[in-house]
This record gives sequence, C-alpha cells and structure tokens, in this order.
Amino acid sequence: MRDDWAALSLLLRALDLEFANAEANTSVLIIDDCSEQRFVESGIQFGPFANLDRIAILELKRNLGHQRAIALGLTYIDANIDTSLVLVMDGDGEDTPGEALKLIARCRELGNSKIIFARRAKRSEGPIFRAGYSIYKALYRILTGRNYRFGNFSAIPAKFLGRLSVISEGWNHYASAVMKARVPFEEVATERGPRLSGKTKMNTTALVIHGLSAISVHSEVVGVRMLAASLGLTVVSLFLVAIVAAVRLFTDRAVPGWATYVTAFLVVIMLQSVTLSFFFSFIVLSGRENATFLPERDHHYFIAGETVVFERGQAGASNA
Repeated sequence: MRDDWAALSLLLRALDLEFANAEANTSVLIIDDCSEQRFVESGIQFGPFANLDRIAILELKRNLGHQRAIALGLTYIDANIDTSLVLVMDGDGEDTPGEALKLIARCRELGNSKIIFARRAKRSEGPIFRAGYSIYKALYRILTGRNYRFGNFSAIPAKFLGRLSVISEGWNHYASAVMKARVPFEEVATERGPRLSGKTKMNTTALVIHGLSAISVHSEVVGVRMLAASLGLTVVSLFLVAIVAAVRLFTDRAVPGWATYVTAFLVVIMLQSVTLSFFFSFIVLSGRENATFLPERDHHYFIAGETVVFERGQAGASNA
C-alpha cells in the first residue's frame, strides 16, 4: 500500500464488520511501501474496532512496488508473528472482505493444505483493459506453458510461509513464484469490488512491467521455448533455401534474379535466428548462475520498523 490511507481506513471498517463472526483472532499488518505522506501525517485514525484485535504498519525504507512489498511482508510475518493463516489483499477495497472470508473458509475446508488464490470470475475494468489482459494471458501461456488466472489476493496457511521466504522469484512476482516453486494451491472464483477511495496509481507502463515481471519468473522456460522457436525458424529457412536452389537449378520456371534476392532474404532470417538462439541460450545459463535476492536472508535491509496503531484493550499506539 502506498498513499492510500483513506481507502484503507474504509476497508478496515468493512473488515471489522465482516469478521464479526470470525472464529479466530484477527490482526492486520499494513505494508507501507514508503508512502510520500506517512500515516501520522495523514490525519486518519484507525479504530476503535470491535472485531480486529491489532493493527500495525510495517514501514519500508524505500518504494519497491507491491510485489516486493508482499515478499517482504510475508517473510517478516514468518520471522516475527505467530499465526495460523495469512490473508494477502490490496488496501484499496477491490479485494473485498466478503470474498476474503470465502478464501479463508476454503483454506480451512482443505485443512490448510493449500494456498487459496482468488480467480476473478467477474472484472470491473473497461473493455480495453479486458482485451489487453486477454492478450497478456495468451502470451503468458505461450511463453511459459502455464495459465495465469489469479493475482495477489490469497489465503496462505502459515506452514507455507517458510517456503515462500526462500523463493527468490517472489521478489519479482508472488503468484508466479508460487507456481514455479510448485507450492500446492487452488483457485476460488471471486468478484472484484470497487475502489473505496481515490484513483489507482497503476498506469500502462506499470501494468506492462507487472506483466513482464510475472513472465520473468519463468525465464528459463521462456528462454528454452524461444530457443526452440529460433532453431525451428532456422530449419525452415534452410528448407526454403534448398527449395529455391532446386527451382533455380532444375526447372525453367525461375524468373531472372529472383533466386538471388529470395536466397539473400532467407539467409538473413537464418542468421538472425541463429543469433537469437545463442542469445536465449546465454540468458538461460546466466539466469541459473546469477546471485538472487533471498527474502529470508535480505528482507531486514528494507524494513524501517513496525508501528502498532491500534490494539484492542490498550489505549494509544505503541512502537515495536
């Protein structure tokens, strides 16, 4: 969350009402992705709440983006907070409390044996966004061999937090990292709610970067598939050159000069394919050797501290 205090305040009140019949204690950890206006400067108060036990803000030292903020938050919880289940949701209200209860219920129904992701059965965006998202899903499928149908909204059994803390790909994209690491998960159909306040800060550039980050998690698979495509194009080019040579040498149907131009064109394509093959081979090899960010080892470098802003039964806020 970054500079979304008003929407977050409304979401917390909705959570408090929705969790009235919750069977377990509920605490909220807000990941402040280095907001320009800190919570103490926003003038917004959290509480009092009847059903939320504790609300704390984990402040990051720099803006990292929501995927990396999620990775840091999950690792921090694993290291510092005793819990049985973690719910990951946006702070703007588009992930609704009612759907959150649906994810939690399914997670408990399965005995906390899987991560439960929300799959959008109905989206609220316009037709241009939906068309672009459909193209992106098709591209994701072609490049990675996997289907991408869900985002960050999820319920995570605590026993999986240790595994997520050592998945370096989570630094780029949480959901794709879960898929690559083969952590067991299931999807539950949900509907996206409206933003409670303000306007989204996600522009076209940010969306493209987000999409590329998801694909980059599977860089090795993408590299191999692109390598196969490049080699296939090389074989096709060689085959077509052979056909051109055969037509030129063994038939009288050739138009003067055409064979030279066609052969030169095919040779250029073939050379480009060979170059791309070497390029993607080196991408795959370098990706396996480069040192990567490890959340469990490196997360504390980015955390400024935790501030408790509400705790039921205690007056005032305290710092941790």
